Amino acid sequence: MRERLYLLGHPLSHSKSPLMHNALYKRLGLPWEYGVMDCADKEQAQRFLDKRGFLGLNVTTPYKPTAFQAATLKGASAKLARGANVLVCRGEALIAYNKDGEGCVSYLERQGFSFRGASVAVCGTGPTALAILHAAACAGAQGLALVGRSEQRAAAALKAYREEFKAMAYATIELPALREGHRSFREAYDEAKFTSGSYDSVPQLIAEADLVVDATTLGMKAGDASPFDTALLQEHQTVYDVVYGQAQTALVTAAREKGCRAFDGRGMLVAQAVASATAFFEVSGIETDATEDEMFAIMARAAGFEC
Repeated sequence: MRERLYLLGHPLSHSKSPLMHNALYKRLGLPWEYGVMDCADKEQAQRFLDKRGFLGLNVTTPYKPTAFQAATLKGASAKLARGANVLVCRGEALIAYNKDGEGCVSYLERQGFSFRGASVAVCGTGPTALAILHAAACAGAQGLALVGRSEQRAAAALKAYREEFKAMAYATIELPALREGHRSFREAYDEAKFTSGSYDSVPQLIAEADLVVDATTLGMKAGDASPFDTALLQEHQTVYDVVYGQAQTALVTAAREKGCRAFDGRGMLVAQAVASATAFFEVSGIETDATEDEMFAIMARAAGFEC
């Protein structure tokens, strides 16, 4: 029986996800077909979720909170991000995960960036930003700043995240590190230092960071500006923008002109696709001998990405 998987979001005309996933499942000999479900509004997306006519989903803007609410079981990554970008059906259960942070960190480590002791500024207050903030803490970052347009909104998002994080970190069973060399949940909570602010109130958090991540949607439309004043950027910094498309975002362009190491969202897209496919396999009981590196290569090649 052919299983159906989808990318849920809006707009989706630019997406490379079907190419990547279908190439991987074909290579592995799986009778799985991956398509897009472009829903123009929340009501349409909710009706699609309610029907459960799928094995699994990736979820992108703007439906990560909707997917999170629809899930009957929520993994730690989704709870901490307050949004899901992966849903998997298992019997009557709909299981939610968020693989954005894992994808971002995995790709940057693949590019040689070390999170151990690093300072990281994450722009944005939504699920993607929170997922990346958390993954960076678990990867070893020391100072982590959540920065947005509103100082109050950033503070509220960080407060809610830290309260959920503490509850998980000090649960009866300690959650272990997801990767060798990373921190356990409790180590990350105890050792990482978190702060928040707005672009106007704490510009030094961006100027002094080893890594600056733009986890906003700015850059998806032509003419979008950077979320902050790019005069803050320093030559020694690494800059990552989660947006990818046909042209460089304003942030990536400015960062490269400053001499920063700068990346767009293509590598994260592939890495989180690998993490998503792995979740689909695990929940479905599918065993594969393909390594993470092999899956990354298959999916990147299918998308036409050199990353």
